[in-house]
Amino acid sequence: MLDPSPTSRVFLFLQGPHGPFFHQLARMLRAAGSAVWRVGFNAGDAAFWHDKPSYIAYRGAPEEWADSFTALVDSRGITDIVLYGDTRPIHAQAVQIARDKGLTVHVFEEGYMRPYWVTYERGGSNGNSRLIDMSVTEMQEALARSDMEPPLPPGHWGDMRQHMFYGALYHWFVMFRNGEYSSFRPHRALPVTREFQLYLKRFLMIPAHAADRRAATARIRRGGFPYHLALLQLEHDSAFQDHSPFTTLSEFLEEVISGFVAGAPRHHHLVVKAHPLEDGRVPVRKVVRDLAKRHGIEDRVHYVRGGKLAQLLNDARTAVTVNSTAGQQVLWRGIPLKVFGKAVYAKPEFVSTQPLPAFFAAAERPDNRAFKDYRRFLLETSQLPGGYYSARGRRQLLRQVVDMMLFPQDPYDALKSGTAAPRQQLRLVT
Repeated sequence: MLDPSPTSRVFLFLQGPHGPFFHQLARMLRAAGSAVWRVGFNAGDAAFWHDKPSYIAYRGAPEEWADSFTALVDSRGITDIVLYGDTRPIHAQAVQIARDKGLTVHVFEEGYMRPYWVTYERGGSNGNSRLIDMSVTEMQEALARSDMEPPLPPGHWGDMRQHMFYGALYHWFVMFRNGEYSSFRPHRALPVTREFQLYLKRFLMIPAHAADRRAATARIRRGGFPYHLALLQLEHDSAFQDHSPFTTLSEFLEEVISGFVAGAPRHHHLVVKAHPLEDGRVPVRKVVRDLAKRHGIEDRVHYVRGGKLAQLLNDARTAVTVNSTAGQQVLWRGIPLKVFGKAVYAKPEFVSTQPLPAFFAAAERPDNRAFKDYRRFLLETSQLPGGYYSARGRRQLLRQVVDMMLFPQDPYDALKSGTAAPRQQLRLVT
């Protein structure tokens, strides 16, 4: 059942994914009887929040945010906070204060099994998720009450262009309409003007990058050699910066390439695949080329721009990553996987604990049955079909997530207690 008194709930939204998702989510929470407020930190936040009476512009200095947030929670009677990602400084401070006050913290993130699902959790996500300390055995016990067949992903996905478009539009507002937010400081190191330029360039270069990617993929698939995959992430992403032993992609690539040289058979190759949203702020191709040359294996190392992973995964021997969610696509296919960072799927049953040279030499196979139980557990709890950026993805997501937010238990406890509602089957929504 839902919260019997939704009118007693007062939600405070902080920063969300680029685009209209948070505004649409708030509108549905109001329809359920809850009160909703939104704190905006720049003109980009304001542009996508159309209910101006509920919008609170924060114009103070970053150092004053914790006190301002506490006062806002107390004065408005806030019971719940809603945010996208929990590691940017303004969110991390808010989460800690909210926990101390006993508020419910609703955290959205990109899907752990993206791109066809998004993540909804309570309290924290990624390295702060409850999944980190949850064993596969606990998940299997919770699944004893359910016999749902895990859904298969749909035939295609259409959020990437919308993601880039909303990112560029958001940064345009911050760059050209931010006058009243003079104290705003972005949570990333690059200036907003540079962020906008990178988003716009990436959007405009989609056709050229796609052609480059197809050509590189074709060369690898026609090469006839065994290969291993290195799955890259965005260097500035919070999962990489806050939940891994590395601070730069160069450090990770040095580790991988040196381990490959030490352990992989000499006729094997290494394919380095960039993140689909890699925007050039780090010269990844040059870093890969320079490291391969220094180790004397430039003819055995290949770089591929972002894009879909399936074609490369189908013939890969192994894969390595820091803690990319793409690792779960690897495991779903039963391919050996090595991770270096903190990840919700880094369970000893199916993620390798071998030293890297030994992993490249003769990787141990993952326990595929254990991974299927883990995957099914996530699809019954925190992974929701839909997306933030396309209209059809938002429609599908909103059909389910509002009821989950109003439910007294978080998704993991609801499944364990047997009170979780039936889940939607994944399908394309029009």
